[in-house]
Amino acid sequence: MEPDLFTAAAEDRQEKDPSSSPLAVRMRPRTLDEVVGQRHLLKPGSPLRRLVGGGDGGPAGASSVLLWGPPGTGKTTLAYVVSKATDKRFVELSAITAGVKEVRAVIDGARRATGGFGKETVLFLDEIHRFSKAQQDSLLPAVENRWVTLIAATTENPYHSIISPLLSRSLLLTLEPLTDEDLRGLLRRAVADERGLTGAVTLPEDAEAHLLRIAGGDARRALTALEAAAGAALAKREPEVTLETLEETVDRAAVKYDRDGDQHYDVASALIKSIRGSDVDAALHYLARMIEAGEDPRFIARRLMISASEDIGLADPTALPTAVAAAQAVALIGFPEAALTLSHATIALALAPKSNAATLAISAAREDVRRGLAGPVPAHLRDGHYQGAAKLGHAQGYIYPHDVPGGIAAQEYAPEAVRGRTYYEPTRYGAEARYAD
Repeated sequence: MEPDLFTAAAEDRQEKDPSSSPLAVRMRPRTLDEVVGQRHLLKPGSPLRRLVGGGDGGPAGASSVLLWGPPGTGKTTLAYVVSKATDKRFVELSAITAGVKEVRAVIDGARRATGGFGKETVLFLDEIHRFSKAQQDSLLPAVENRWVTLIAATTENPYHSIISPLLSRSLLLTLEPLTDEDLRGLLRRAVADERGLTGAVTLPEDAEAHLLRIAGGDARRALTALEAAAGAALAKREPEVTLETLEETVDRAAVKYDRDGDQHYDVASALIKSIRGSDVDAALHYLARMIEAGEDPRFIARRLMISASEDIGLADPTALPTAVAAAQAVALIGFPEAALTLSHATIALALAPKSNAATLAISAAREDVRRGLAGPVPAHLRDGHYQGAAKLGHAQGYIYPHDVPGGIAAQEYAPEAVRGRTYYEPTRYGAEARYAD
């Protein structure tokens, strides 16, 4: 059976017996107004609004759309809503299982349908970054000739994973992780809505909070866990999804961690202090607590970057690049894979030699500046590139270090007010020992 026919048949079955579909599918928004989160994409006059209501090609003549964002943020949902709003056939393929043959079958079916004055086709291609360059090239004729409206989704940076010709012909929309408020509204709607649980059970606050923690900004994960827990509660003839039932169902203990309260700061502080104390196992424990509680991975990554400079510095010059690379990776991939990157960085920082010399140096220098110890910049260090600078004596007598054997010029650099002051006191630990020498 061709992919487009298969998709159409699947949609028919869903419409005839919606209860047979997973909760995440049943609760899929039917219009843009039902979409949770992504407010930056849903504002009046936004490219997405114009795509839905702007006729063929959407805004600025875009013939395809790239949706970039973490898992569970609504990429499939937006593609589905666009197809329904524009009254086009919706065909879904995954680059994990589909290849050029399946894509061509959809394109050929779309050309036949269009030629016969049938519905135009929206081809939703999930995980497009998994397609090779040659496979992505095979999409170009269909995009250029508008045989299909291509909506492709990726969790990877499209500037790295999508070929330039396809990227230049696409409207790129960046999706953001869903907030707790977004997910809270979605869960409450799913409990009450006739497409969802129709009020068969209730969801107490503690169970709802735990669902938000384990969801980690992923709507699909939240609804899947809710459906499983609700099924377990109904099987036990319980009127509500208790925290105990939820924990049993998802096999995950509720971590006592309030992301807006003391636990947020206490556990984050313990993570950093464990890294500072070079206790790698304790650091990993606190990292795990933050991850399991659904902490924002970007917050964790920011703390690691600070730790790299505050507690390690030049004792291991690779610590900061490692932490920065981790933060960039976390921003690109999100949870759950980001846990691996955060573990990598945490272990590296905990095991690194420690030095707070850079921290003490800038603190002492700033304190002197606050006390008024500044003074004018020595004349030979001032800018001498503009007309008239020489008449003022600027840059006169400056010794260019690269012209001196050894590359170090013996001349005064500090202003007179702090001449002789020492701020940086390198330790004898790790790589910093050579700076002390």
